[in-house]
Amino acid sequence: MFSDKDIEQIERKGITLKKVERQIELFENGIPFANLVAEASINNGILRLTNNDIENYMSYFESKKDSISILKFVPASGAATRMFKFLYSFLEDYDLDKESINSYINRCKNNELSLFLIGLDKFPFYHTVQTRLYNNYPDFDALPINEQRLKFVQMMLGPNQLDYGNSPKGLMPFHEYKNQVVSTAFEEHLYESALYSSNNEATKLHFTISEKHNHKFDNEFSRIEKKVEEITGSKFDISFSYQKESTDTIAVTPKNKPFRDDDGSLLFRPSGHGALIENLNDLTADIIFIKNIDNVVTYKYKNEVAKYKKILAGVLLKIQEQVFNYLNLLDSANLSQEQLIEIGEFLVNTMNVKISSEFEKYSLKYQIEYLAEKLNRPIRICGMVKNEGEPGGGPFWVKDESGNISLQIVESAQINKKSKHQKQILKNATHFNPVDLVCGIKNYKGEKFDLKKFVDKKAAFISMKTKTGKDLKALELPGLWNGSMANWNTIFVEVPLITFNPVKTVNDLLKAPHQIK
Repeated sequence: MFSDKDIEQIERKGITLKKVERQIELFENGIPFANLVAEASINNGILRLTNNDIENYMSYFESKKDSISILKFVPASGAATRMFKFLYSFLEDYDLDKESINSYINRCKNNELSLFLIGLDKFPFYHTVQTRLYNNYPDFDALPINEQRLKFVQMMLGPNQLDYGNSPKGLMPFHEYKNQVVSTAFEEHLYESALYSSNNEATKLHFTISEKHNHKFDNEFSRIEKKVEEITGSKFDISFSYQKESTDTIAVTPKNKPFRDDDGSLLFRPSGHGALIENLNDLTADIIFIKNIDNVVTYKYKNEVAKYKKILAGVLLKIQEQVFNYLNLLDSANLSQEQLIEIGEFLVNTMNVKISSEFEKYSLKYQIEYLAEKLNRPIRICGMVKNEGEPGGGPFWVKDESGNISLQIVESAQINKKSKHQKQILKNATHFNPVDLVCGIKNYKGEKFDLKKFVDKKAAFISMKTKTGKDLKALELPGLWNGSMANWNTIFVEVPLITFNPVKTVNDLLKAPHQIK
C-alpha cells in the first residue's frame, strides 16, 4: 500500500508505519460505540459532598498546597471562529439594499443575531469596535441604523479589520472592567490560578496553543504580566506547547484507501484534543488542574470558582494518600487477610472500581497483584454539574470488550442513538462533564506514570471531511478526558453550575458570570 516515498514521509513526521496501518484498520473495521451500562448518578458513581465534607477537603488542600507542586493545564489551540458562526452567516446572506436587518432575522429565524444586536453595548469589545468605526467613518452616527449594524459586524470579523474570528479564542476580549479595561480568557485563567497555587513558588500554567499564534500569547503575557502580578501578589511561570506532528492521523478515501494530495503525497490531519495526552505526558507536577480556555468568569466570581478547585484537589490528595498507603502495604510481606479485605472494600466503595467476581478464588499472591494493579494508576477527580441540556460528554458506567465495568466520561458521539436501551440511558443522565479535572500523575514511589499506557485506543472518532472538493474520512484520537484517560482511576464529584461558564457562542458573553454590572 505504501511506497518508499510514502514511508519516508511517514517517518519524517515521527510516525511509525505500524501506527499508520493500525489507523487504517480502524477505518476498515469501524469504531465500536461505548457500551453504556447505566448513567452515573448521586450515590451511584457521583459523590455529593456535605457542608462538612466541603470544609474538610478545602482545609486539607490549604494545609498541603505549599508542600506540593501545582500546575494548571489549559487546552487553548482553538480559534474563535465558531463563536461567530451566526454572524458569518449574516455577512454572507444579508443584502443591505434589499431588506432591513429585522426582515433578515425574521426570514432566517436568526434569533441569535437578534440577541447579539440587543446586547451590543454589553460586549467587552464594543468600545474597541466603535472607536475603529468612528476613525474609519467620521459620519458614522449619520448612517442608517441597518448600515451601522452591518459595518459593526464587518469591522469585528473582516479579514482586514479586527478579524476576531481568526484570533485564538484565548486572546479574545471576554470581560470589560471599569474604565473600559478589557481582559482576555488567557488573562482570566491567570487570576483564577493564583487563588489556588502554592505560596512557595510561582503560579504555573501550561497552555497548548497553535504554533502560528505563539508570538501572540507571548506578547499578551508581556503586556499584562506586571498588572496581573500586582493584583494577585503572585509571580507566574507560563509555558506553551503545540500539538505534536507525530500525533497526526492519516486521512483515507470513502473506500478506506490512503487519501493523497494532488502531488501524490499522503494527507495527514491533526487528530483532535485527544492528541494532547502527549503534551500532558511531558509535564510533571504533584497535581495538575485541567480546564478549557473558554471556561472563565469575571473577577467577582473567581473566589467561588476557586473554592471548588480547592475542594476537588483536597479530594484527590486525601484519596491519593490512602492509595499510596495501601500500595506500600501491598508491597510489604506483612499483609493480613483483614487488610486485604479492607483494600478491596476501599477500591469498591471509594474508588468505584468493580472487582472481579472470581477474586476470592485467586491465590493470595495473585490477589495482591490484582489489587496493586487496580490501585497503581493515575487518578482524576472530575467535577460534574447538573445536566442543563448542554451538548457534550457526561458520566456513565461503561462495559468494555473484556466485560469490565468502569466509570467513564462519554461523548454523545460515542453512543449508539439507534439503540433504544443506550438512548434511554443517555436520556436519564443527570449530570454533565464541564471539563473540570484535578489529576494525580505520580505513583506511590513518586515516579511519573507514562500516561500513554492508560489510553483506550479504540475510543476514537471517525468523521467525514472534504479536501479540494473530494470526500475523505478523518480519524480523531480518543478525547483527552474520555478515551485518553479511560484506564485512570476516576472519581466524579458534584459541583455547582457557577463552575461551568463556557463561551461557545459570542452571545454567551452576555450571561451574568461574564458581565460586570
